[in-house]
Amino acid sequence: MNSTAPSKKEQSHQRIVAAAARAMRRSGFKGVSVAEVMKEAGLTHGGFYAHFASRDALLAEAVSHASRDSATLIMNHVGKQAEAGGERFRAYVNAYLSDTQIEACENGCPVAALCSEMRGQAPEVMASSREAVHSLQQLVREVLPAHHGEQASWVVAATLSGALQMARVMGNTPQGRALLASTRAELLARYAD
Repeated sequence: MNSTAPSKKEQSHQRIVAAAARAMRRSGFKGVSVAEVMKEAGLTHGGFYAHFASRDALLAEAVSHASRDSATLIMNHVGKQAEAGGERFRAYVNAYLSDTQIEACENGCPVAALCSEMRGQAPEVMASSREAVHSLQQLVREVLPAHHGEQASWVVAATLSGALQMARVMGNTPQGRALLASTRAELLARYAD
């Protein structure tokens, strides 16, 4: 298969999207400043409109990027655990609700980082946000033992993202870590084989 290296413009575009995805998960939608994103990407503020029609177009693409990036990271972990003989659902729950995720907003699931803000966004950002929520549910469905139905995957996805949101509010404290531990234990007791 012939593949060409991305052009300089494509590389710059990807740096902008990645920087926005990190900023968005770290500080919320309102915390994404075009000037700061461009600076983090190593580009001038004036070059933004060569890549995006608007800030909302950037946010929509950043949500999609964050969703794919987070899914790739967690599924790589799940794959390694499965190769070592581990159960995929258990690996997914343990990775998603690991104590390190309390402070790792910048690289974690955008649903857990942004869910409470998604509803009030521009239509294109809302569409990307809905896709991110659906992607989270589909990943859960993929790793959930087969005898659990579609509705169970929604319950698990909501529990995962909600527990992580609450733990982040509590912070990397005994209470925050205990919240994640009890949620992991409950999900595994109820849904793991």
